[in-house]
Amino acid sequence: MSIKVRKAIKAPQEMEKAPDKKGSLHQNGLTVITFCLHTQGKKGAFFLKDHLLLFVKSGIYTVHFNKREYTVRSNEMIFIPKSTLIEYDKSGEFGLDYTLDYMMFFLNEQLLEDFVQFADVKLISPVDDYTPVSIMPVNELTQSYFASLQPYLKKPENVSDGLVKVKMMELLFHLADSNERFLNQLLQSNHHKNDNIGRMMEENFKNPVSLHDLAYMSGRSLSTFKREFQATFHTSPLKWIRNRRLDEAKKMLLVTTLSVTDICYTIGFENIAHFSKVFKLRFGLSPSEYRKQFTQDELNGQA
Repeated sequence: MSIKVRKAIKAPQEMEKAPDKKGSLHQNGLTVITFCLHTQGKKGAFFLKDHLLLFVKSGIYTVHFNKREYTVRSNEMIFIPKSTLIEYDKSGEFGLDYTLDYMMFFLNEQLLEDFVQFADVKLISPVDDYTPVSIMPVNELTQSYFASLQPYLKKPENVSDGLVKVKMMELLFHLADSNERFLNQLLQSNHHKNDNIGRMMEENFKNPVSLHDLAYMSGRSLSTFKREFQATFHTSPLKWIRNRRLDEAKKMLLVTTLSVTDICYTIGFENIAHFSKVFKLRFGLSPSEYRKQFTQDELNGQA
């Protein structure tokens, strides 16, 4: 079994440090970041805490999610719901000096709820029609909206918080006017909340998430999340995550040929020394020793 391991960063926080970032806006959990670079191909991975709308002005941006692949081309947009681990391949436009120009809009649930109330939007698509990842072409009017953001992105210090929220709401109105189905998919994502803590933890234990992130994704305050988790699992969230990662590592050591380092990063640990230490505390052997013993036991059984 061969797996290409890509260490995921947290979006949007760690994207702010990207050398190809050209500007950004922020307001109470809402973030817009614009990027422009020349590339014939880059790969990476990121974890979304909030929903993402990605607009590609020029170039190609391919996302890999849930064992499927979605390719966004020039003047297209993709919606990806929160609590999602994304792997991507991106490249510039051939003939345009391999220019890749795109914008990312990170939308929290409060903005979507405010929009639903303000615009009096009603969900019309059935729940079983929900599509986690969706791509749509961007019409001329919406393209003009993206262009209108450029002055704000160049001088974000002159933009008030209220104006940032207004511009984000304007984007949702553009989507409502141009593609009602796409808007409903976006708004439905807000109704697919992680009420089941166990399911939410299983889906995210490998991801680079903090306790605050997990509480937010479950729709609970931090204190309520920790209290309900302790009552259900009789342990703390951090201990549960550590043990779940170690159980997964044990399995991968037996059924894959990945290196110990690759397994460490695949299951969510960020430090190989720490991973080896806690693995040995749990199972009595280091990861390498555990794999070696299993291989030897298997050979002895075949003799």
